[in-house]
Amino acid sequence: MIAESALDVDKFWRDGYAIIRNVYTPQEIAALRKDVFASRDSNQGPRDLLSNPRLRRVLTDGNMIEVSRRLLGSDDIWYAGDSSYTINSGQRGYHKDNTDRKDPKAPDWTNGRYTILRFGIYLQDHYRHTGGLNLRVGSHTTTDHSFGPTLYVRTRPGDLAVWSLCTTHSGNGALLRFTPWKYPEPSMVSKLPKWSVAKPDGDRIAVFAAMGLDDAHHHRYIDYLKSRTYIINAVRNSVYDDEALAEADKAGLKVRDLRREIEGDETVGKNADWQPTPY
Repeated sequence: MIAESALDVDKFWRDGYAIIRNVYTPQEIAALRKDVFASRDSNQGPRDLLSNPRLRRVLTDGNMIEVSRRLLGSDDIWYAGDSSYTINSGQRGYHKDNTDRKDPKAPDWTNGRYTILRFGIYLQDHYRHTGGLNLRVGSHTTTDHSFGPTLYVRTRPGDLAVWSLCTTHSGNGALLRFTPWKYPEPSMVSKLPKWSVAKPDGDRIAVFAAMGLDDAHHHRYIDYLKSRTYIINAVRNSVYDDEALAEADKAGLKVRDLRREIEGDETVGKNADWQPTPY
């Protein structure tokens, strides 16, 4: 159970993100790290977390669901296969995850408050170590990717991060050794002297998932997901057995099975890169 004081709902909607401290125990984080490595070594190809017996608890233990309910003001929380883990990903650069990333007249920006959340669990220390999340504070309100000050999110093992899919963010941020209160832009990280950057805390492992309401934003986002090659490759490999669906149901998480939706549809997964979605 997450304490009421641990999540400031108004601050989330003002800044576009929140960090909930000490959600997971050190033992739970260690077990997650072990299970992520085991998942990689299983050679079963890309798939989402709900279809993975080792990692589905991330979605069904209730923590992300509870945060979603508080932030979105509804008990009707939906999941549609958008989850993954990464190990030592080198990707860096500001971007948004929502459907309409550049057009301020598109539905993501004109159809009321955006209601899909991205969760991140970083399975190592980024309070004193480099490699964590960068985001632009308040950037969930605009398509301008340069809007908002850069923040290096200093998470500790056990913290749960959540941000709007509209929030501009980047992986692999840099924490400076001698001025940790200054946050370099992602584009500058490769130019920094190595001695000035805090060392990483071993292998960089993160677990991500998206949840939200069953509304117009949700349906538009699903249409976008169906257009992306890497998403469809994972969806086709993500089989929800009875145990997975029962765990989700018990936790109060509604599940949309995209693998069944796209069965026999050869029009999906055509875009390797992001493309605007018509409206």
